[in-house]
Amino acid sequence: MRWLAGVDIGNSTTEVCIAQVDEQGHLRFISSGMASTTGTKGTIDNVVGIMTALTKALHLCNKSISTLDIILLNKAAPVIGDTAMETITETIITESSMIGHNPSTPGGMGLGIGIVIPFSSLSICEKDQPYIVVIPKEVSYEEAAQGLNQAMLQFEIVAAIMQKDEGVLVYNRLHKKIPIVDEVKYIEKIPYQMLGVVEVAPVGKMIQTLSNPYGIASIFQLNSEETRRMIPVAKSLVGNRSAVVIRTPKGGVEERIIPAGTLQIQTSLGKRTVQIDEGALEIMKQIQESERILDIQGEVGTHIGGMLSQIKTEMALLTEQPIEEVKIKDLFATDTFLPVRVQGGLGGETYMEKGVGIAAMVKTQQLPMDRIAKALAEKTGIEVKVEGVEGVMASLGALTTPGTELPLAILDLGGGSTDAALLDVEGKVSVTHLAGAGDLITMLIDAELGLENRQICERIKRNPLAKVESLFHIRMENGEIQFFSSPLSPKLFGQVVLVEGNELHPLHTHWSMEKIALTRQEIKKKVFVQNILRGLQKIAPEGNLKKIPNVVLVGGSALDFEVPEMILEALAPYRIVAGRGQIRHIEGPRNAVATGLILSYVSEHKLKLS
Repeated sequence: MRWLAGVDIGNSTTEVCIAQVDEQGHLRFISSGMASTTGTKGTIDNVVGIMTALTKALHLCNKSISTLDIILLNKAAPVIGDTAMETITETIITESSMIGHNPSTPGGMGLGIGIVIPFSSLSICEKDQPYIVVIPKEVSYEEAAQGLNQAMLQFEIVAAIMQKDEGVLVYNRLHKKIPIVDEVKYIEKIPYQMLGVVEVAPVGKMIQTLSNPYGIASIFQLNSEETRRMIPVAKSLVGNRSAVVIRTPKGGVEERIIPAGTLQIQTSLGKRTVQIDEGALEIMKQIQESERILDIQGEVGTHIGGMLSQIKTEMALLTEQPIEEVKIKDLFATDTFLPVRVQGGLGGETYMEKGVGIAAMVKTQQLPMDRIAKALAEKTGIEVKVEGVEGVMASLGALTTPGTELPLAILDLGGGSTDAALLDVEGKVSVTHLAGAGDLITMLIDAELGLENRQICERIKRNPLAKVESLFHIRMENGEIQFFSSPLSPKLFGQVVLVEGNELHPLHTHWSMEKIALTRQEIKKKVFVQNILRGLQKIAPEGNLKKIPNVVLVGGSALDFEVPEMILEALAPYRIVAGRGQIRHIEGPRNAVATGLILSYVSEHKLKLS
């Protein structure tokens, strides 16, 4: 009796399949397990995740790791994704214009233009001079309202800026109503005795003056060059209900430009060069037209050069190999919009700038899987063998899906890469590994929504949205209404929520449900649909997709609630039948590679399937 374990190390998860071979040489699949991948795929740190997944799978059949006779690993290459900006003009606002942000509950409405003074200086104001009062967090709303009311009897107070979230409380207690912007986080950065302006729009409307460069220019009497340099300030305030802009001492703008740079694609036939600022379409055109890619480099001293250099450096450190042996074998680019932080802002203001999202697939000169196998063997005392390439193993595993036949194409939609393979009627396998998959989608969602929280964005990627419209019903993003017999938590009322099973989790963001859903869907289409089309073109006979009859989707991203339908729609013009795999009838699209490792071993040793 022999016990086998197939182990698939992915970018996000490590999957295990346990099988048993009896005395007659018949093989029977027993159980499976899964754990989060520890460390970067293809490094020694993976051993911890492997042990966890093995333990889970063996526990299901009441066995320990010592029961195993052999552990089979897939050949894996580390894949890392990063982003590069297309328009890399960083405007650093130092001692010039400082801007405030957009609180959820400003007070009052209107435009107030005046000299900025601290709350402590109210008693020494000059008459016939309009003032904007800055109120720090140490001052309570009762003290603030009382102080402003007394000052308004003698002086012209036109607006207020508060650090705490108490703008409405102060506004309700004022005898003379003025616009108030609160929640200004970095209030200590505000310069006093300088001209400033506060704008608060009526409920349901957006500011008009401070989101317009010419509006800012008219208030501060700027010339044409100064107005041009105020564009990032105005852009960061578009769509806000309130804002504050202050003219600071010198009034000069220091502008430092880092170019986007060029990509140098080294191929077996020579070198190709493409400008990053030409956009993703041109980049991908050059990638597609390139013969066997040997390496991809970025121009030194540019954003893309720094990004690709960082990827190679990290891989060299992880694999303990010289950096010159680390090569980028594939690159995926897509156009996107990224929030650029405006330096000098009072609340972390950003404005949206066109960018290029890039995922790069890095292969080292020598795959480090042998080191993982050696470390795992030392830890378990069990023979460990590196058995096969992911795409080939996934094809073998996908064949256990009911209703499949040869020729069979598989798409392994993982976290760091998209693998495509074609298993023909003669048993030959064509494989391609492409950069760009689930991790890139998460990264782009995070960038475009400006959430700065990858965990939340991962959940946004995987779950549908809803809007809580009353304590007894929600409206799903597809328009469906769901009612509840018991009232929902009052904290959820009016919130956009993630629907995770039977639980509702609020998203604390100013984006609407429709905007978040559209962003998520467009990014998935840009990454997965484009990538699977180029992958299938690489493996299809004569590059003709119509010669591929059916496609099985495997991998963690194949579980996505909307990606398979997107892919089916994209492949419909080619009359390709596509759908999620059902590995071994029970695993769904997961466990294809782990299952394929065991099937490959069985075939190699001429064992039998029971």
